[in-house]
Formats: sequence, C-alpha cells, structure tokens
Amino acid sequence: MSEWLTYGSLFASSFLSATLLPGSSEVLLVALLITGQSSVIGLIFIAALGNTLGGLTNIFLGRLLPRKNQQGRWHDTAMTWLHRLGPAALLFSWLPLVGDLLCVMAGWLRFSWLPVVLYLAIGKTLRYIVVATATLQGMEWWH
Repeated sequence: MSEWLTYGSLFASSFLSATLLPGSSEVLLVALLITGQSSVIGLIFIAALGNTLGGLTNIFLGRLLPRKNQQGRWHDTAMTWLHRLGPAALLFSWLPLVGDLLCVMAGWLRFSWLPVVLYLAIGKTLRYIVVATATLQGMEWWH
C-alpha cells in the first residue's frame, strides 16, 4: 500500500469517526501498525489530526444550532457539568457517542476556540497514543 493511500485512508477514517457518522479508525490504526510499513508517529499524528478536525466539525455544527432555553433534569445536569468543566470537558471527546455530544454542546455553548482546539486535540491524541502503545506492546508480547 502506498504511503499516500495509507495516510489518506487513516485520515478519512479518523475524520469520519469523530463526526456523528460511524467509523473504525482505531481498527484501521491497529491494522496499519501491525503491518509495520509506516511510521508509528506519522500514523498517530494523522489519526489525531483527522479526528480533531472531525471533532471541530461537530463543534461548528453545534454553533449553528439555535440557542433555546431547554428545561429538564438531564439538560440541567449536562449544562451544570459542562459549565463547571468548560472546554476541559473535551478531554473526553474520544468517548463513543458521548464525545460527539460533548463537541456539539461545546459549540452550542460557544466555548472559546483556542481552549476548545487544545483540549480536543489533547484528548484525541492521547487516545491514539494509548491504542498504538497497547498494540505495539501486544505485538512484542505475542512474539
């Protein structure tokens, strides 16, 4: 597989995985790591970049939503939690389903861009570092 195709497919998969669309970027990252044909740091960087940009897409979509005053227990709980943590809540943006909602809510709450991008990128990157490390350690253990 060519480098362009390798990195391009991982970028597309990680971008789509971060949006509301289903994706499997971790599976692709593991498969590419197992082949050993690409740089580990390059794969982590591309996966994190695509996933961060996908998360920013959700934040942008959240900013497009109208701001209405909603009432209800779950809404109040979520708003209290997000206001308390602020953009740091985006460290958990890698979580399935919850992460997508966190990104949309961060946009809807109009969090400042710089902290949003920083926390989002840190959370997404740490996830891929953990997946890559576990994969590489597993490969060493297996052989």
